[in-house]
Amino acid sequence: MALRAFMSKQESKVRVCVPVCVRHAGELQASSARAAEVGDIVELRLDCLDEDQLAPALLQLAGLLTETSCKFIVTFRPAEQGGRRALDMRQRASFWRTCLDRLHETATRSAVIADIELDLFESPHVESLLEGFKGEPGLICSHHDFGRTPADLEAIYERMARTPARIFKLAVQAEDITDCVAVLRLLARARREGREMIAVAMGEAGLLTRILAPSRGAFLTYGSLEAGQATAPGQVSARALQNLYRVHEINAGTLVMGLIGSPVSHSLSPHIHNAAFAALSVDAVFIPFDTADVSTFVRRMAHPRTRELEWNLRGLSVTAPHKSAVMRHLDRIEPKAAEIGAVNTVVIEGGELHGYNTDAEAALKPLHGLVDLGGARVAIIGAGGAARALLWGMHSRGAHTTLFARNVERAFETAHALGADISQIEGASFDGFDLVVNATPLGTRGENEDKTAATNEQLRGARVAYDLVYNPSETRFLREARAAGCETIGGLSMLVAQAAEQFRLWTGRDAPVEIMRDAAEKGVVSGR
Repeated sequence: MALRAFMSKQESKVRVCVPVCVRHAGELQASSARAAEVGDIVELRLDCLDEDQLAPALLQLAGLLTETSCKFIVTFRPAEQGGRRALDMRQRASFWRTCLDRLHETATRSAVIADIELDLFESPHVESLLEGFKGEPGLICSHHDFGRTPADLEAIYERMARTPARIFKLAVQAEDITDCVAVLRLLARARREGREMIAVAMGEAGLLTRILAPSRGAFLTYGSLEAGQATAPGQVSARALQNLYRVHEINAGTLVMGLIGSPVSHSLSPHIHNAAFAALSVDAVFIPFDTADVSTFVRRMAHPRTRELEWNLRGLSVTAPHKSAVMRHLDRIEPKAAEIGAVNTVVIEGGELHGYNTDAEAALKPLHGLVDLGGARVAIIGAGGAARALLWGMHSRGAHTTLFARNVERAFETAHALGADISQIEGASFDGFDLVVNATPLGTRGENEDKTAATNEQLRGARVAYDLVYNPSETRFLREARAAGCETIGGLSMLVAQAAEQFRLWTGRDAPVEIMRDAAEKGVVSGR
C-alpha cells in the first residue's frame, strides 16, 4: 500500500513536506527535484497551475512521479480552502477521477498520496469519484479554515473518520497561541486511536504546532521551498525547520523555551538560543510564541498548575508588551527584577514560575570603556520594560538620568520609582548629554523600520547614541545620530549578553557567547 511505503522507516520518523506551487507544467520537474533535496515529501499543488497547464501536467504526472526519487502528495485545492483557483464540486470531482486513474497506474512503483478535502468526500460526487478506486494511492482527508480555529474540531475529526481516508489533515487559523492547545489535543487523540494525522495551526500564533507536532506523532509538517514562498500563513521554510529548529531531533523529552510577545517575527532569539543548544548538544528548542494576551497564555499554556498542554516548557524570554504585565503571574521574582518592575526571563522550576531581569546588566556591557557612567548625563527615550531596566542600571552606576517619553503622565511612575527626571520627547534637545539611548521599538524591522526615536537635529551636541533595536543592525536612529556627529552603538551586543544569562538560568551551563553572537549576526544579514 502507498501508506505503508510512506511508513517504511521507523514509525516516529519526522517528515518535512515541501509544497511545489508553480504556474507552468514545464516547471514541475525541476521544482520537484529542488523540493526533494530539502524535504522528505513533495506536495504537488496542481491548483497553482494556469488553467491551460493542467492537462499537460496530468499527462506528465506518471513520468514525474517515477523519475523523481521522492515520495509525493498530490493536491488540487479550491479557493475557499486556500487554493489558487475557484472550483465547483463537479470540476473538483472531474479532476480527481482523471488524476486518480493516472496515480493508480504508478502506485506500485511510487509512494503517492492524494489529498482530497472533507467537503468533497461528503458530496454526492464522491461515489463516482472513487469508482474503481482500489486503495492506491493512499488518501488524505483534509479540512482547512483560514478564518479561525473552529470550536467543533472534535466533530470535524469524527466526520473525517467516516471517510475511506487513512490520513486526516486539519489546518486552521490560530487567532491566538492558545488555539494551538485544541489542535495538539486532537493530534493526541488521533495518536491514541492509532490514526495518522497532520495537525497545523496556521499563522504566526500557530508556529509551535509546525515545530512540535512531528514529535507528537504528526504524519508530517510543511515547510516552504524557500523563505518567502509559503503556501499557507505561518509556514516557514524547510531549511528553517531542519537547521534552525532541528525538527528531526525534537522528541517527547525535548525541553521547550520560547519568546512571548507581540510581534515576535523579527526576533533573533531563535537563532541565538537554538545555535547555543546545538553547539552544546542540549536537547532543547527555542520557539517564538506570538501572543497579545499574556494572562491567558500563562494560565492555559505555561503555569504547571493550570496549563492544558502537556509539554516540557522550561523557560520563557519576555519581550514587549509583556515585561511588566507578566510579573503578576509569577510565583517568585528576584529582587533586582522587582526593583526594576520588569521581567524578561522566566524559569519554570518545581511547579513554579520564577522571574528574572537579564536586560539591566546586559545593557551596560557595550558601554564599558566608552562612557564613564558615574556622574554622566544620560537620556533614555521610552518608558517600557527595557527603559525601566536601563534606568535601574544607570542609577546603580551613579548616572544622572532623564526619561524622555511621549506620555509624561504615564511614564512618571517609572521615572519616580527609579530616581530619574522626566521630560517630553516632542521638541526635546539632547545637547550636552553624554549618552542618549533609544529604548523604544521604533526602527525595528517591519512597519516601524523607517521611524526614529529622535532626529539628527535633536541629537546634535550629544556624545554617544545607543540603540537597543538590533534588527536591522543599521537603524534610522543610528543614521540620524551619526549625521549629528555622535558615536554610535547598536543593540546586538546587549541582545547577546542578555541571552547568554538566560541560557545559564535555563540550563545551568555557561553560554557559548561567540557562537550566539555569530548566529545573531547571520540572522541580521539574512533579514530575519
